[in-house]
Amino acid sequence: MQRSWLSGIGSSYCNDRTAATDRAWSFADRLLWVWLSQLCGSWRSALMIVKPETVIAWHRRGFRLYWSWKSRHPPRRPSVLAEVIALIRKMSQANTRWGAPRLHGELLKLGFELSEATVAKYMVRHRKPPSQTWRTFLANHMKGVVSSDFFVVPTVFFRVFFVCVILSHDRRRPFHLAVTEYPTAEWVAHHLLEAFPWDSAPHYLLRDRDGSYGEKFHEAASCLGIREVLTAPQSPWQNAYERIAA
Repeated sequence: MQRSWLSGIGSSYCNDRTAATDRAWSFADRLLWVWLSQLCGSWRSALMIVKPETVIAWHRRGFRLYWSWKSRHPPRRPSVLAEVIALIRKMSQANTRWGAPRLHGELLKLGFELSEATVAKYMVRHRKPPSQTWRTFLANHMKGVVSSDFFVVPTVFFRVFFVCVILSHDRRRPFHLAVTEYPTAEWVAHHLLEAFPWDSAPHYLLRDRDGSYGEKFHEAASCLGIREVLTAPQSPWQNAYERIAA
């Protein structure tokens, strides 16, 4: 009984699909397609059976071609004439203190439509005088320069003491020494004030970038009228202790 019931349902479903197909394709539609097939007799040669991957590849290729055309390079700016370049170089050589904005403004007054970047590209770069080297600075200010640095001293009982040394550069001799186990900014500032009482403070104090020189040390140096000069990073030969050892 179940088999006959299922077969009845299947036959009714097939009849419904056939009826729907008949309703979708009317007699006029069939005549139209027959007439078109007779009109274009070579339509079978245009048929091509491809895989979905092929269609996707075609779409990607068309996508790349479309955006390549869409993002094609715009027309370039017209090249600058050689006479204009020579004029820019001549004006920049004759007016060494003029920068690109000033030269650009003067060229606009003369009727040359140029951008400031173009003027900066072709103007003459004037060399600035080189700054004095580290050795030249020390030689020029030898009498008014001192250095401050730390070095460690291990003990027999495996303790480590920090020695703060202030070196006078004119005779390369230690000017002040202080020892502690825990150096702080307050302690370093206190010994800086002890090293230079009254009006004996130098003009410059060279030091490295150690964390022991804190805000208190900077305030003490400013109070004494000392200008701090930091050594270059990773340059131990500029430190005071290395100069004593040398």
